[in-house]
Amino acid sequence: LVFEGLVLFNVLADSAMEAIKDKVDVSVYFKSNVAEDDVLNIKRILENFDEVKSVEYVSRDKALEIFKERHAGDEVITQTLAELDTNPLLASLNVKAKELSQYEEIASYLNSASLQGLVEKMTYAQNELVINRLESLVNGLNIGVLVFTLFLIFLAVMVTFNTISLAIFSNKAQIGIMRVVGAANKFIRGPYIVEGIIYGAIAAVISILLYIPIVSIASPHLASFVPSFDLKAYFNGNFGYLFFCQLLLGIGLGILSSIIAIRRYLKV
Repeated sequence: LVFEGLVLFNVLADSAMEAIKDKVDVSVYFKSNVAEDDVLNIKRILENFDEVKSVEYVSRDKALEIFKERHAGDEVITQTLAELDTNPLLASLNVKAKELSQYEEIASYLNSASLQGLVEKMTYAQNELVINRLESLVNGLNIGVLVFTLFLIFLAVMVTFNTISLAIFSNKAQIGIMRVVGAANKFIRGPYIVEGIIYGAIAAVISILLYIPIVSIASPHLASFVPSFDLKAYFNGNFGYLFFCQLLLGIGLGILSSIIAIRRYLKV
């Protein structure tokens, strides 16, 4: 159970952080007399930046079309636009960075002296506080995910180790007799290592089966928080991989726990 929970939690956390990042961008608006070729040239320059994830060009005509669609139900705005002889909106570039911390460097380029005569305004100044807060939030989530991951790993190891230890300790007298009659260490260890393998395999099967209804129930609720991530689709698409990894992990922990428990508690 811990393994699947750990994997699904990390995938969900990554998707949530990516969703947060995707909601942030910097928009730069160009003066009405700037040629489209000049704007597209700046777009190409930005796309070559290592920090830039994507750059979307919105022409003046496209901006007007979007504005009309957004205010289609407002008769006053519709009538005002119809009376205008020229398009009042500006061409723009919407820039997304790969990381939240990289927006400052992108903004520095857009504020450079070479672009002062072309740029009308930029949204970075208004969004800077939000970007900084989101960056702190994402960093905090990363630390939280790491701590939670380490805790679950520790929990899985301790539960497996204690389960095997109790099984071995209950047969301490029998092991003592085997030692007295001269049984080899590998002969004594063998049954408990096999038992550890069986425990691990059974645990893998039970846990993967338990997660089928859990994922089905949780998926619709999680979709409201992270719309970009479909937990059920991810689980179904990676079912074989998750089960295989869970099986290997369960068997590995069973073998390791058996070996350590025999050495530590039974002094074999």
